[in-house]
Amino acid sequence: MSGYAATLEDVRRAHGRIHRFVHRTPVLTCVSIDRIAGRRLFFKCENFQKVGAFKFRGACNAILQLPQAACGRGVVTHSSGNHAQAVALAASVQGIAAHVVMPISAAAVKRRAVEEYGAAVYPCEPTLAARERVAAEVAERTGATFIPPFDHPHVIAGQGTAALELLEAVPQLDAIVAPVGGGGLLSGTCIAARGIDPAIRVFAGEPAGADDAARSLAAGRLIPQTAPNTIADGLLTSLGEYTWPIIRDHVAGIITVSDDEIRAAMRLVWERMKIVIEPSAAVAVAAVLSSQFPRDSPARRVGIILSGGNVDLG
Repeated sequence: MSGYAATLEDVRRAHGRIHRFVHRTPVLTCVSIDRIAGRRLFFKCENFQKVGAFKFRGACNAILQLPQAACGRGVVTHSSGNHAQAVALAASVQGIAAHVVMPISAAAVKRRAVEEYGAAVYPCEPTLAARERVAAEVAERTGATFIPPFDHPHVIAGQGTAALELLEAVPQLDAIVAPVGGGGLLSGTCIAARGIDPAIRVFAGEPAGADDAARSLAAGRLIPQTAPNTIADGLLTSLGEYTWPIIRDHVAGIITVSDDEIRAAMRLVWERMKIVIEPSAAVAVAAVLSSQFPRDSPARRVGIILSGGNVDLG
């Protein structure tokens, strides 16, 4: 696992750095969903994380490593929601100003949370180009340090701490499944899981309406995201320079699922486990329940990272 943006030691150092600020989220099980899936499932509940998503881990790890001079100028990022909240809260905890660029299509519940954490919000058109342009303008005007949503070594290492904790709680897993958008969580999961046990297979769930990661893995080259269309609003971005090589080399497969499958998985978790998850988190559940998930594999004990619970109930 050498030669990548982060190592297992980076993930372990990140955990030591952030553990005072993040929740050690529970690992839950559900007999009825096990029966449907035909295997034992262990759910790492990052929907119970601060800001309601795993994103707080990476944002916290990145901000805690800023030089003192940079802290005085604040931080800036762009995000449709969960990373925005994560940066806003992590900056607030450290007494640092936060500037967050959010597309006008972002869920209202997520924008309100960012504002409540004390960040300044800058609306923009719902395109990656617009997000990057406005964030660059804010950074130039304020001198704030940019905290990438996923494609940064410190962010990847921070996200990997969720899998680290999962394997400490359930040490003998055959596979781990995580959703994939930009790839911060998935690449961090690969680094942690396969660094600890190279025999663990890492799979990803991805919306069929935003399937650039699946197409990239099949082609063996990075294919950018274009015109994504899915209910899983946290998984709309392309893979990055740092996340792609890890995913290319260490992901056993990417299962694409429809929006109907995502909704069904979200409802199943709500009804059987009595917990709230967002569509992006339900993607990983839908992937394991999908007929595409390897039925003849030895993956009898499977960890699933429930990435978040920030859903607009309307």
